[in-house]
Amino acid sequence: MSEDHKDALKEKHLEFAKSTNNRVWELLEKQDRTPKDDEDMLLASFSPLYHWKHAGSAVHTQRGCWMISRAYLALDRAEQSKEWALKCLEVTENNPGEMAEFDLAYAQEGLARVYALIGDYTLAQQHYDLALELGDQIKDPEDQKIFRDDLNGWDWNEFSPK
Repeated sequence: MSEDHKDALKEKHLEFAKSTNNRVWELLEKQDRTPKDDEDMLLASFSPLYHWKHAGSAVHTQRGCWMISRAYLALDRAEQSKEWALKCLEVTENNPGEMAEFDLAYAQEGLARVYALIGDYTLAQQHYDLALELGDQIKDPEDQKIFRDDLNGWDWNEFSPK
């Protein structure tokens, strides 16, 4: 395979990863998702990770794992969400130099939500506190606001972060 072909293929992988990632966000934020929307959201959540594994780096893998965890979380499928949230944290911890500040915070936020869904409020609070602490370290004001809005938004089930 020529270098030009490899480069073109890499660009296509990145294009597909971005477009399917955006589609998952659309479905996650949709207020009146149908069962078909739920199925599409879950299936689409795997696509960015697949494409990023062919064209991205560890940070892309981390974000792909987070997205899959979030899709399962939105469907109240705690065990699957936990599996992917733990993979997200593992990639985060194994590649600290590649992670942006908000990646560190989101890895903890994902686990906090999983434990809230499971009903383990002690672990939910621990991970929430870590997410909050890491969120405070996000230097870019816009990124910090996005993270704060996400952390304070969404459904925490019956868990009330302190």
